[in-house]
Amino acid sequence: MQSVNLDLNLLVALDALLEEGSVTGAASRLHVSAPAMSRTLGRIRRALGDPILVRAGRDMVPTPRAQTLRPRVHALVEEAQSLLTASEPPELATLVRAFTLVAHDEIVHAVGARLLAKVHREAPGVALRLFAEAPTESAGLRQGDVALEIGVIGEAPPETRIEQLLDDRLVGVVRPGHPLASGRVTLRRFAAARHLVVSRRGRLEGPVDKLLAEAGLTRTVSASAPTFAAALLVARDADVVVMVPEKLCRPAVEALRLVAFAIPAALPDIRISQAWHPRFDADSAHAWLRGCVRQVVREQHDEPEAHERD
Repeated sequence: MQSVNLDLNLLVALDALLEEGSVTGAASRLHVSAPAMSRTLGRIRRALGDPILVRAGRDMVPTPRAQTLRPRVHALVEEAQSLLTASEPPELATLVRAFTLVAHDEIVHAVGARLLAKVHREAPGVALRLFAEAPTESAGLRQGDVALEIGVIGEAPPETRIEQLLDDRLVGVVRPGHPLASGRVTLRRFAAARHLVVSRRGRLEGPVDKLLAEAGLTRTVSASAPTFAAALLVARDADVVVMVPEKLCRPAVEALRLVAFAIPAALPDIRISQAWHPRFDADSAHAWLRGCVRQVVREQHDEPEAHERD
């Protein structure tokens, strides 16, 4: 294949020549001089082995080969231009696409219904695949299989885009009638209660144990549960304390009629973010989805917080 056949500029020039039917008209259309366009026509003729445009009196007419090529060349040029043009905002009403999101259960419980309602209202053809973890070991943000990861973003590839959405804090949750459901919760009362720890790996301790140790206190951990949802269901029927993110777990706490209280310790905040691979930066549909997630997660700020009771 000759290298001239790979020059897309020749396709653009050929499209203009066939549309205008003259060297002068094509030159004006592409903002080049007539001699420059004449030289380009010479290159096209050599590449195709056809004169393309021939003189007929004072006009130029296309050859049979040129007439055959005209619609194909025009379609190719339009396709190339669309590929090299910034994407337009998506037509949400007709958008058909599936996005894979990785978000742990507390996030799905907190904003899942509102996110689905917003997506369905604006783009009814869009489907969401929700996973607690990447669906396979090889899938992830870098591979492009996961559109968004929402939650506490730990170690991530350096190119990952991360947008902070919400700062949350841990609160204690107990069933009505539990000793900590009334009265002022002190650090000593908190440590004296039996605890249920949330850990996917079955760990029986957390950051609060270090703070308790500094105060000369220890707590009794009765069990661990793999998710916040499971822990809250256990706490509904057992005399245990569960620590959960306040804003994210508020809907589940209220639905189960549990009692939340502020933990009397300086625990670090929980930072909720959304992360994606930069391959999606300019994807207008992905940008719309990020906006949907941003809105529904930040709406958690509007709810009242738990306070220490007197």
